[in-house]
Amino acid sequence: MPEITYREAIHDAMVEEMRRDENVFLIGEDIGTYGGAFGVSAGMLAEFGPDRIRETPISELAIVGAAAGAAMVGMKPIAELMFMDFVLLALEPLMNQAAKARYMFGGKATVPMVVRLPGGSGTGAAAQHSQSLESILMHIPGIKVVAPSTAYDAKGLLLSAIRDPNPVCFVEHKLLYKVKGEVPEGEYTIPLGVADIKHVGSDITVVTSGIMVQKSLAVAKKLSQEGISVEVLDLRTLRPMDTQAIINSVKKTGRLLVVHEAVQTGGWAGEVMAVVSSSEAFDYLDAPMRRLTGKDVPIPYNRFLEAAAVPQEDDIEAEIRAIVSNKY
Repeated sequence: MPEITYREAIHDAMVEEMRRDENVFLIGEDIGTYGGAFGVSAGMLAEFGPDRIRETPISELAIVGAAAGAAMVGMKPIAELMFMDFVLLALEPLMNQAAKARYMFGGKATVPMVVRLPGGSGTGAAAQHSQSLESILMHIPGIKVVAPSTAYDAKGLLLSAIRDPNPVCFVEHKLLYKVKGEVPEGEYTIPLGVADIKHVGSDITVVTSGIMVQKSLAVAKKLSQEGISVEVLDLRTLRPMDTQAIINSVKKTGRLLVVHEAVQTGGWAGEVMAVVSSSEAFDYLDAPMRRLTGKDVPIPYNRFLEAAAVPQEDDIEAEIRAIVSNKY
């Protein structure tokens, strides 16, 4: 299979689906001539024209509101927000309209829309452009939340997201855009709500998503040289969450570490731990469950403080060593 970047995989998914389905269109700021804030939509204006690559004013409320309305009348919009942080400006049409319409109309209405959200820290973009807000989105019934960690997953999951009859928030960590991976040519889909074991292990389960999958994999490969076997479970879809995959892995390893970049308070790590504590997997635990998350602080601009605010490979390694050696 050819190797392409995470950015190219998302681009290819949008292009292929727009060629296949004339109801799909892209809407957002600077997505046309400029090619998007991170270059994901480069070249799409030339192929699809301004009717399907819809440039908008600087208003996330308008972008998501227009997407929700279009979806309710049969279109399949892909709304790109420059930064995930700005979704806070669009919560009313997203959470109070799009998320609830299908339920309120007894399933007779559908809202097939995707909101693409470049998020996360590591680029020096500071407190208002570096957040991980997945847990806020996960809290609202009716919204699906996807966070791919590889180019392969990004393309397959985005194709599934575009075809889904519900609103899907598609979280793209900014540091992943340049990461390459094998992606088959042509169409393929990955079902939403299905986790993936990225590294098989037997001593501890690390449940994670997005950029933290890559960091956890690096640690797992390093520790394998010392005989510490780490299973890295990539949720891929945060809502709906593949709870059975979590339970099965923890039953096998007997230990659990949940890793995410978002702040700890109210973060989805607590949801994963609740799943385990209320399942048969709890009786298989040989050590206390642990979570490693971002600090409860705004993301700093200073690069050293920025790195200290979210889990790094050294932090993941130290936590795994402590759990496996029963230091907790």
